[in-house]
Amino acid sequence: MGDLFDQVETAEKAAVSTQPLADLMRPKSLSEVIGQPQILGPDAPLGIMLASGALSSIIFWGPPGVGKTTIARLLADETDLSFVQISAIFSGVAELKKVFETARIRRQNGKGTLLFVDEIHRFNKAQQDGFLPFMEDGTILLVGATTENPSFELNAALLSRAQVLVLERLSPADLELLAQRAEKTLSRALPLTGEARDALIDMADGDGRALLNLIEQICAWKVDDALDPDQLATRLMRRAAKYDKSGDEHYNLISALHKSVRGSDPDAALYWLARMLNGGEDPRYLARRVTRMAVEDIGLADPQAQSHCLQAWQTYERLGSPEGELAIAQAVVYLALAPKSNAVYAAYKNAMSAARSTGSEPPPKHILNAPTSLMKDQGYGDGYEYDHDAEGAFSGQNYFPDGMKRGVYYQPVNRGFERELKKRLDFFVGQRAKRNS
Repeated sequence: MGDLFDQVETAEKAAVSTQPLADLMRPKSLSEVIGQPQILGPDAPLGIMLASGALSSIIFWGPPGVGKTTIARLLADETDLSFVQISAIFSGVAELKKVFETARIRRQNGKGTLLFVDEIHRFNKAQQDGFLPFMEDGTILLVGATTENPSFELNAALLSRAQVLVLERLSPADLELLAQRAEKTLSRALPLTGEARDALIDMADGDGRALLNLIEQICAWKVDDALDPDQLATRLMRRAAKYDKSGDEHYNLISALHKSVRGSDPDAALYWLARMLNGGEDPRYLARRVTRMAVEDIGLADPQAQSHCLQAWQTYERLGSPEGELAIAQAVVYLALAPKSNAVYAAYKNAMSAARSTGSEPPPKHILNAPTSLMKDQGYGDGYEYDHDAEGAFSGQNYFPDGMKRGVYYQPVNRGFERELKKRLDFFVGQRAKRNS
């Protein structure tokens, strides 16, 4: 009998040893979840829902490895709901129908269902609409998880019936706490120096699951002394930075680059440029966006800025990667340090607004050409003053539609080359007022 018990114990230990560390360490209660105080705290949305006993449908939005699945599973435990998990990647209409029917039967028997849908943004509009009647009649309590911005990826009808909760990347302190728990679970300390431990935390890049996977690898090594950062780097490949060229990270990073340039911070601008290039962004896309920055945020405050960007773009096309990226970096630094003005950008938008509001008002007749006698008889060109023949080559005539209040759209800033343009504009404004008085 003793031999039998020994065999069972050995089998149980073997099963535990093959269980992934991330699964082995899954929290047993919400109080054990590391991080996310903004949604789990007593005064945070989930804390308030649970305290009041009124849990509503939820969409978790956040990067990988921050606890979306774990929190959903624990919410089912806290509310005594059956936990059902599906993935939008692998599930189709037929499986959804089975899930809804099973949940309906379960509800008739007095048990609710928390349906956790991973990667919910992968479902198309029709599939997302399919959840609505079952959410409304209480057949399911939906908890969706997405790494993409719900505002762009989920139907408005679905979003109106669920609360979006944002989960954040785990901080270095959160990851350190997770590493300590892993050491306790494994009953051994990581064979790393303090600096190497910091490097490990950095490699995880805010992803708790990634950290636990790295720890599993490290604990499988046979080492005599603690590893330093260089030794750790030799044994582990640095995790690729999270960057999706068509997703939120793409738009977040180009926004950071654009705003750093606008804020005249060349170092920050170079950092975000490097982040995007390291993530695999197409340099041509960056060259196009940098040129847009010159037009939108610098404009005539430095007329050379646009030329610098176009030359950098052309240089990249001639040199290719990786040398061509340096030309784009030079353009970014030039833009960051250039005087800023969005005066023309603002003037263009105001002029477009005025053009839409005035419909099809014709130009005043005195500035219309009259190539035929009929057009001359209609008064086309009557009273036109040729500016080159006027005093100072400026007639001061009206060029807006008759009866339309004169618009003032372009208001140059007192910076860079626009300081000179402002002087010219003020001069012509004065001359126009004098000749029309």
